[in-house]
Amino acid sequence: MRKQGCAIIFVNSANQVLLCLRDNKPDIPCPNQWDLLGGGLEEGETPEECLRRELLEEIEYDLPHPVKLQVFDIGTQGMVHVFWQRVDFDLTRTPLHEGQRLRWFSEPEIRALTDGEIAFGFRKLVLEFFRNHPFASPSAAP
Repeated sequence: MRKQGCAIIFVNSANQVLLCLRDNKPDIPCPNQWDLLGGGLEEGETPEECLRRELLEEIEYDLPHPVKLQVFDIGTQGMVHVFWQRVDFDLTRTPLHEGQRLRWFSEPEIRALTDGEIAFGFRKLVLEFFRNHPFASPSAAP
């Protein structure tokens, strides 16, 4: 069975998405690349449970109600259950326990990055998210 993981696209009130710069360690996949927050599913865990656990570990955020977006195929790395939620984190007050730093990115800034600067092929996913802009609907996720 292929590996499974989870990731979340956080979008703020300025319609920017949150990415985390991965650690620059040669023994991890995609070192020193921008990434969505999330991680790998553990045995017996649902994607929602995985996402909640990972966000508590990474940024000490207790995720209330994630909205499932899609399942994204990242090739040899497996399948990722992708969620999204609107949130306005103050990055100066958001703890980060994995990775080098957090940053909000606008759509033009994502477009300016290369596929090799965003981990696991997520550039395509984030650009599709901007193109479909589910966050623009009046009934968009909280």
